[in-house]
Amino acid sequence: MPLAPYAMRDELSRGRRHAEPEHQYRAPYQRDRDRVIHCSAFRRLEYKTQVFANDGGDFYRTRLTHTLEVMQIARSIARALAVNEDLTEALAMAHDVGHSPFGHTGERVLNEFLSAQGGFNHNAHGLRVVDFLEERYPDFCGLNLTFETREGFFRHLPPTLKSPEFAEFSAAGNGLLEQQIVEVADGVAYNNHDLDDGLYSGVINEADLMSVELWRVARAAARTAGESPKMRRIVTVRRLIDRLTDDVITTTRENLRRLNIDSVEAVRACAEPLVTPSPPMQAQTREMKKFLQENFYASPTVEAMMAKAKLFLRALLTTYRDDERLLPKKYRAADPAARDRRIADYLAGMTDRFVEKEYAKLFLVR
Repeated sequence: MPLAPYAMRDELSRGRRHAEPEHQYRAPYQRDRDRVIHCSAFRRLEYKTQVFANDGGDFYRTRLTHTLEVMQIARSIARALAVNEDLTEALAMAHDVGHSPFGHTGERVLNEFLSAQGGFNHNAHGLRVVDFLEERYPDFCGLNLTFETREGFFRHLPPTLKSPEFAEFSAAGNGLLEQQIVEVADGVAYNNHDLDDGLYSGVINEADLMSVELWRVARAAARTAGESPKMRRIVTVRRLIDRLTDDVITTTRENLRRLNIDSVEAVRACAEPLVTPSPPMQAQTREMKKFLQENFYASPTVEAMMAKAKLFLRALLTTYRDDERLLPKKYRAADPAARDRRIADYLAGMTDRFVEKEYAKLFLVR
């Protein structure tokens, strides 16, 4: 399928931090995607929490399955809009490689630990992973991804964190359509798979969900799914994802037409987001998020898991700070000012189960 005029083209890339020859058969963004897939930070996502801790059961989403669901939704939107699918896929596969163990609880603990050093954010750390922490090539640190894939981490940062250190990205203008697609697909994925996991676990129930308009409409469309509660749940969640994705595609096409977006330069110059749900769908999504926050993320079941995670993480951070000899050599810092950041690098790269293993090794009597 030919690319639309507003799609990012491979030949327009601003390139890599370290010069490399182009591959004979593989395009730049294909190579970015493959470099992410083959890196250790990506593999460790298999054992990092989405909502339920890794030992909570084999059927719940992990940070890795979340990433794959984001990629699938993002690629569907990208294909419908005729933008660069390879770049979209690379951005989606990379977007969570900086996530800490135990999800956003781990991120909050690390942010607290690094409060005097500018804090911790998983998007900013993701850029640190792909630029510095991964060791895959003899001639440079990191994965040496293209500017546009690296820029994806910047586009996910909250405005308060867009400091001068990210000037190379802020100077580029506003985000590419491919970057905006991944951000929206991330929300579609986690709202719906968290809802699915919450129902599967029994933490939330369908009767309470009938107060949420998005669920009611999707549930009505799934009436033909048969009598099995499991099948009705699966079909309803599928209807939800389809409805949200279709709405984003339709609304984005209208935004592009209304604002006369006919080039990458026009995308960069546009001050408002182009890839968006419709206003009614945004309101319904906010209602769904509010329901999940009150009934799932703040439930006693999830809070108990996260309380345990905080205990593990804070104990390890304090112990590593008190005795740096417990760290692998590559994470020790001669400069005291860099010490806490390197400790955070080490802990952020851990999986849930490795945190539990380290905690048991250091604190539990055998």
